Amino acid sequence: QAQLVESGGGLVQPGGSLRLSCAASGIRFSIYTMGWYRQAPGKQRELVAAITSAGSTNYADSVKGRFTISRDNAKNTVYLQMNSLKPEDTAVYYCNAVGVPMGVRRNYWGQGTRVTVSS
Repeated sequence: QAQLVESGGGLVQPGGSLRLSCAASGIRFSIYTMGWYRQAPGKQRELVAAITSAGSTNYADSVKGRFTISRDNAKNTVYLQMNSLKPEDTAVYYCNAVGVPMGVRRNYWGQGTRVTVSS
């Protein structure tokens, strides 16, 4: 059974850093595109960053130059390093896995981890 478990959220001051982790189990991790999304109160969920199985990355304009997504296929884990955090980065951050194993599209979500940027 597929499972994504996020960790690393918390309260941080503006300008600070956090690193989120998402540990995957029950999937062939290396073939999935992994992504981080976030949802702020009263707003729609939005893509923050994604990394393909080949290691290509893309970022939302609002986080370019501040956030870095990476993956460790040996540990079945994807990371989001967040630097120079701003109050507007406050949201619940969700891990996502999208893949097509055996020709069937699969899409999985984690339960989310809360990030609060405040002084």
